[in-house]
Amino acid sequence: MTAQTCNPAMMRQSDSSGDAKVGGRDGVRKTPWYKTRGFVESASSTGFLIPVLAVFVVLTLIPLIQTVYYSFTDYTGFNPNVNFVGFDNYRKVFTDPSLLVGLGFTILFALVTTLITTIIAIPLAVLLNTKFYGRSFARSLFFFLGVPSLIVLGMVWSFILSPLKTGALNSVLVSMGLDSVPWLANETLARGCVIFVAIWAAVGWHATLYLAYLQAIPADLYEQAAVDGASGFQKFIHITLPQLIPGIVVSTFLLITNGLKVYDLPFGMTKGGPGYSTNTITQAIIVHGISQSQYGLGSALAVLFTLACLIVVLGQTALTSAISRRFA
Repeated sequence: MTAQTCNPAMMRQSDSSGDAKVGGRDGVRKTPWYKTRGFVESASSTGFLIPVLAVFVVLTLIPLIQTVYYSFTDYTGFNPNVNFVGFDNYRKVFTDPSLLVGLGFTILFALVTTLITTIIAIPLAVLLNTKFYGRSFARSLFFFLGVPSLIVLGMVWSFILSPLKTGALNSVLVSMGLDSVPWLANETLARGCVIFVAIWAAVGWHATLYLAYLQAIPADLYEQAAVDGASGFQKFIHITLPQLIPGIVVSTFLLITNGLKVYDLPFGMTKGGPGYSTNTITQAIIVHGISQSQYGLGSALAVLFTLACLIVVLGQTALTSAISRRFA
């Protein structure tokens, strides 16, 4: 035999090792699906989401399911015997005058504060974006209005707008020879005062938000408009406002959601009074569900309120998306 002749044992070993490397239709062994790069990366990403998902399920999903369940029962929080009452709790919601008044004021509060705050905050942001002496101080001052807690602001303004002659504002009026005004004792005035304070507290913060978007607008757009002879109003309508659409979407979304779930400011100013004129849905849920131990009724109110918020937010999102596409 020549030197090129192969040993049969070596040939068998080579064949066996070759068999270990081939397989499948193409003669190449395929990597198991659980060892592929895509699966490993997907599994790693999913692993990071598990804690977040667990928190969502425990703190949001399970309580939501329990709330829907309790809304069909007479659960009081004390009696272990829970009876199914059908839609009785939902009927009470639509027949209780205090709840209907609270629903009406909540919607009014959310819509008015969103509209007026947006109308004031955008021109204020444009003003704060111009160069003038003390601009940094003015920006800090307006932003500071939204820093304190709303419950604290409510308590401070309840003293300022006290309907008594000893109230801060009424004391000034009386010293000027004028009659005191029942700011928080009259239903219409109380609603107006609560809405006014909410707008006063929110304008500075949202103006700062719009200011951030204004500073991201390229200066070349304004320079080209100035060359074309555009006025300040035309620059605002055709350049500033379309560029602020993303900021308007964010601002109005925050205003509507915060307005629908408002509780601290009206409670700090009026405790929901006079009567039920400044009562909100959130306060009604707390009063009926916790203070009066009517968990079934409070749960029904919470379910309806959640659905109403969902409809309003979806409508607002669809509207802003249509406006964004219009100016895109």
